[in-house]
Amino acid sequence: MTIYCDESGGLNAGAMTFSAVMLTPRAATEIHERFRGVTGLRGELKGSRISIVERAYLLELFDRAGGRAWVAVAERDKLAQNPGGTLPSDLALYGALLNSAVGRWLPETGGVCTDVVIDDGRYDAKILAHVREEIQAGLGQWGRASLADSRRSDGVQIADVIANSLFNITIGSPRAHRIRRILEPMLQSKAIRIAELTQVE
Repeated sequence: MTIYCDESGGLNAGAMTFSAVMLTPRAATEIHERFRGVTGLRGELKGSRISIVERAYLLELFDRAGGRAWVAVAERDKLAQNPGGTLPSDLALYGALLNSAVGRWLPETGGVCTDVVIDDGRYDAKILAHVREEIQAGLGQWGRASLADSRRSDGVQIADVIANSLFNITIGSPRAHRIRRILEPMLQSKAIRIAELTQVE
């Protein structure tokens, strides 16, 4: 199995969400190819660019394939402030959410080798290389952490849609109600689980 990771939002948008999606590479490719074949999508699959109906279809394919996800969520107004009265930096919050989401998976893998694939698009290469090294240290001999261009990773693009879905719900966007309706069965079945983050250590 592989854990595919991507984030959505930021403190300036009111919240940041980080999804860690568990799928086999084959399942990720089959979901992505089926989605593109039916919808005719061109270009990168991103949650911010697809319609509600397309989102529902992708998440249905994900659920049907046995996909699962942990999504770490941080709301700006619920975050504990630093001693100086400031909020955590974007990078500090990103790292904390990543560690929370991926960390929820590690006890559930049963020691089975698991790769973690992280979208390389948010920060520059040097910063992300450090993030990758930290995740690799946490994985130990369980698997390999790597960075991927989301345009070339089926799983990361699926993770983007899930992170974006929870971001919309968290900030109460105009689409939040319909997205919640789509996600409700997956939240109830625990195919998608949420970890709220209120403090960055």
